[in-house]
Amino acid sequence: MSKHPIEFPGGRLNYDFRALAEHYRTALLNDVIPFWEKHAIDWQYGGYFTCLDLEGKVYDTDKFIWLQNRQVWIFSMLYNQLENRADWLKVAANGANFLAQHGRDADGNWYFALTRDGKPLVQPYNIFSDCFAAMAFSRYALASGEDWAKEVALQAYNNVLRRKDNPKGQYSKAYPGTRPMKSLAVPMILANLSLEMDWLLPSDRLEQILEATVQEVMTDFRDRDTGLMYENVAPDGSHIDCFEGRLINPGHGIEAMWFIMDIADRRQDTQTINQAIDVMLNILNFAWDAEYGGLYYFMDAHGYPPQQLEWDQKLWWVHLESLVALAMGYRLTGREACWEWYQKLHEYAWSHFADPEYGEWFGYLNRRGEVLLNLKGGKWKGCFHVPRALYLCWQHFKALN
Repeated sequence: MSKHPIEFPGGRLNYDFRALAEHYRTALLNDVIPFWEKHAIDWQYGGYFTCLDLEGKVYDTDKFIWLQNRQVWIFSMLYNQLENRADWLKVAANGANFLAQHGRDADGNWYFALTRDGKPLVQPYNIFSDCFAAMAFSRYALASGEDWAKEVALQAYNNVLRRKDNPKGQYSKAYPGTRPMKSLAVPMILANLSLEMDWLLPSDRLEQILEATVQEVMTDFRDRDTGLMYENVAPDGSHIDCFEGRLINPGHGIEAMWFIMDIADRRQDTQTINQAIDVMLNILNFAWDAEYGGLYYFMDAHGYPPQQLEWDQKLWWVHLESLVALAMGYRLTGREACWEWYQKLHEYAWSHFADPEYGEWFGYLNRRGEVLLNLKGGKWKGCFHVPRALYLCWQHFKALN
């Protein structure tokens, strides 16, 4: 595998953005999307296979709601944003119809996993299935014009708002009242989700939700001393000295920052954009593996041993979300640090995760950067982070031409 799949002509900070945009366009449309179209579509029962091995062969047929909805979103987004291709809409419909029929319990809560033919396997134990359902059906409704899809999207979105203060509900393992804690994952996903829902929501309601979300993320979860984004804090935003309270999830923090930049750009709020970039750069400096390269998966804010045994693995989505955030930060501000870090992440990600032989990207590397699992999809990796990041980076660099 080439260690330099793209050269940097003209030296540092003098990149040919047109060539870089074309690189992302080609990777998306000639490699990644065809890979999922060829291997993932279950035309017999509906929905998608996500457990795909090195070459794309299906090794498990269970269907995970996060990944099913995410693939509906991807193909609906491509149909809406790039080209009204009938084949893309057909792929999206194959997932949307399957999920509308099988994805929810009697109370409208979205399951976590189903059998191939749609029987429930895992209860709706948190709200992230609902989040991705709202995203998926909002985009699918826009693509298809189906009113029933709008209703599904709004019902899922209202579920998220109703459950956001107690995401796991009856399925929570925590003993109530002893150590109350809130997670960055909820407001960060709500920030992105609300923008996805903007065409279905009254503008005043949307702005109210976006404002509250930005304030919570940047006030309660951002540590003013270190500039890092904590994964869990007390309800009042204070730190808790325990495993969960010291947890830094670099990928989440960086992904949250491009969500915040996206909202701030909508408002022409340059102060918040630069604040988000500062946080992103702090996380990158904290989480970069100086010995082997790449970003750690989990870290302890105080340098203690993390409880996650996979803490030092290098994951595809962490690096992809960082590429998006850095490209966006550079496009919006021209800050040199964003471009310097972009080049560093680009070289690492494209030389370690991308698979030029069989297509798509590997998901899991060990600390040294060697492929740990040669799968292309599984329980957590599906048709989402890779194509979304390729599309967004393409658009950011296209805008810089």
